[in-house]
Amino acid sequence: MTGVVWGGFLAFFLTLLFLDLSVLHRESAELSVKQALFWTSVWVSVALSFTLVVYGLYEHRWLGFEPGPGVGSGADAVVLFVTGYLLEWSLSVDNIFVIALIFAYLRIPTQYQYRVLFWGIVGAIVLRGLMIAAGTTLLHRFDWMFYVFGAILLLSALRMLRNGDDAHDVGNSFPARLVRRFIPVTPELERARFFVRREGKLFATPLFVALVMVELTDVVFAVDSIPAILAVTRDPFLVFTSNAFAILGLRSLYFAVAGLMAMFRYLRYSLVLILAFVGMKMLLVSTYHVSNLVSLAIILGTLGAGILASIWATRRDARNGGEDPRA
Repeated sequence: MTGVVWGGFLAFFLTLLFLDLSVLHRESAELSVKQALFWTSVWVSVALSFTLVVYGLYEHRWLGFEPGPGVGSGADAVVLFVTGYLLEWSLSVDNIFVIALIFAYLRIPTQYQYRVLFWGIVGAIVLRGLMIAAGTTLLHRFDWMFYVFGAILLLSALRMLRNGDDAHDVGNSFPARLVRRFIPVTPELERARFFVRREGKLFATPLFVALVMVELTDVVFAVDSIPAILAVTRDPFLVFTSNAFAILGLRSLYFAVAGLMAMFRYLRYSLVLILAFVGMKMLLVSTYHVSNLVSLAIILGTLGAGILASIWATRRDARNGGEDPRA
């Protein structure tokens, strides 16, 4: 009966995606920061409400559901789900900055960005599902993969710290070159269309180039986030559902963060610390155990510290006449 639970979740999730694009955002329109924050809070509320379902499945075995390894009770499952959700949600912030650069480089108007993000999320869910399945299989069969994933996370933290705020050369990136190699690209947008046909020949539009770049960028960032959440739990249902809900709210979160980008200057350092913490947790898995509640508290505390420090710095700069002391 576990298959029924998986099928029910996928149907529920696809319904949310359909409502998001076809009902709630039927017309292409620019989201204000206030609207983006509202929809972000809606999707966070939906994810947190899903913890009631998680509790019932793992505590009372609804529909004959069989939990994965390492989950003792419904309360444990809820903590693991929330930890995984927050972990994926926080690591998505760095992805948002790169997506903002992609849209700026390709000059994608704000009213069309939501369409790219929607289809980008659909592809991301499929790719994440495949990567999660591969990752859990490797960890089940080869315990030493914990150390490989832990090393990947530590290297990712070091790379993020060293790169700092360096600009990404989006125009010469692999996704952009890949699209131009296989299909000609129109110089201008064709409203919200990904493809157009001219004189019998198919052309991609810059909107499709943006979609491909967003998809492949997500794969790159998944190399960090999938090992991170597998350090929290190897239960495939908790890993996938927490990832899915975090990605579902990514579009609204993008518009919120894009509008408030200057306020989160120190959030990158929080992400570095989170990656380093989770990486060390995986490397020390055989010698030292960190409880789920402690992991959740560390992730929440680190995120909160980065956000509060960023807001404080922004307000300090405003009092000092807008000067940035880092300059």
